[in-house]
Amino acid sequence: MTSLHGLFVPLITPFTADGALDPAALERHANAVLDAGATGLVALGTTAEPSALTPIERARVLDICARVSTERNTPLIACAGGNATAESVDAITSLPHPVAAILAVVPYYVRPSEEGVIAHFTQLAAASPAPLIVYDVPYRTACPLSGSTLIRLANTPNIAGFKHAVGGICTATVELMAADTQATVLSGDDRFASALLALGGHGAILAAANIAPREYADLIEAWRTGDITRARAIGNSLDRLGTALFAEPNPTVIKAVLAERGEIASPAVRLPLLPASSVATRAALLASEAAASTRV
Repeated sequence: MTSLHGLFVPLITPFTADGALDPAALERHANAVLDAGATGLVALGTTAEPSALTPIERARVLDICARVSTERNTPLIACAGGNATAESVDAITSLPHPVAAILAVVPYYVRPSEEGVIAHFTQLAAASPAPLIVYDVPYRTACPLSGSTLIRLANTPNIAGFKHAVGGICTATVELMAADTQATVLSGDDRFASALLALGGHGAILAAANIAPREYADLIEAWRTGDITRARAIGNSLDRLGTALFAEPNPTVIKAVLAERGEIASPAVRLPLLPASSVATRAALLASEAAASTRV
């Protein structure tokens, strides 16, 4: 299996000023984050606004990400599946491109029991053509998982690991990291990535890396090589950026910063999201500049 350690960037979906998909900007941005040190890409994550894309647009985004990943010989993680098991199996098994892993979210809204979550992922893993990464993000799913459930999932065949985005370092986090499993644990919390890496995390899937891919790649590398002083310094320097980019709903501020920097043509998002405010955009721009100027 392709190593899933390192920095994976969940790409934004650039739009033109009139709200259309901007394929050329997406391809440029995908190459730019790889040039800056990202290990691989994540296609159609939350940061990509997939629920606001048409099926044709989602297919185009995946096509572009797959082509760039093939050309660059880098791993691609694709997001697929939702809160219905049968439909999730269909989505996972109908992906048109081979991928290194499939990122599947814990079923949201219906609030299943933890046994139901295990049964859901067992079926998905059995059907999946690629290893699964379980996306554990309880503030979006309203379905928190205990440490014992995470460990059971970690030991399920064809589940490679987790995007762990529980809003901090909790009891379940500590129990998972202390367990004797082969699971890959990737931080999905931008502000808590350094803390999870310190506990032994293997990398991260971070929306903020759309803005500062080199800095987040350096953070992961410092923890990986045991340069604790440098890792702490980088993590602390990125906290302001991680806060500023999520002052308003993701990915509105990220897109505003990229547009201000001239890296995409427009900060446009689609309803129900609204464009980032000028105050949030300015604060995030300053934080990104500060993070870049304090590289250690």
